[in-house]
Amino acid sequence: RVEMRSFGVKVSVIEPGYFKTAIVSTEKLEKSFLSIWEKLPEETKASYGENYVKEFLAGLRKMTKNCKSNLTLVTDCMDHALTSRYPRTRYAVGWDAKLLCIPLSYLPSALVD
Repeated sequence: RVEMRSFGVKVSVIEPGYFKTAIVSTEKLEKSFLSIWEKLPEETKASYGENYVKEFLAGLRKMTKNCKSNLTLVTDCMDHALTSRYPRTRYAVGWDAKLLCIPLSYLPSALVD
């Protein structure tokens, strides 16, 4: 965002929370994680322990279950950023994103960037 300012380009950052998209597909994420896990040395696996994989996958499933499916929240922010005369610097979409972004919003944009 800051780098583009010198070219006269105003950039708005859209920071979505958890939404159901192909990126957060439980099957793909599990497969990717297990693929990486299998490539780790036995010593590393032992230091994490057997429970780590089970707990991580359970947390992953729980997280993806709570993902919102209403993507219009994100696309509405995109529409506003593109068509507004004075678009915001940042758009936090979803309560989970706002939970993180609200405290950061009290800091100057230059620090957050």
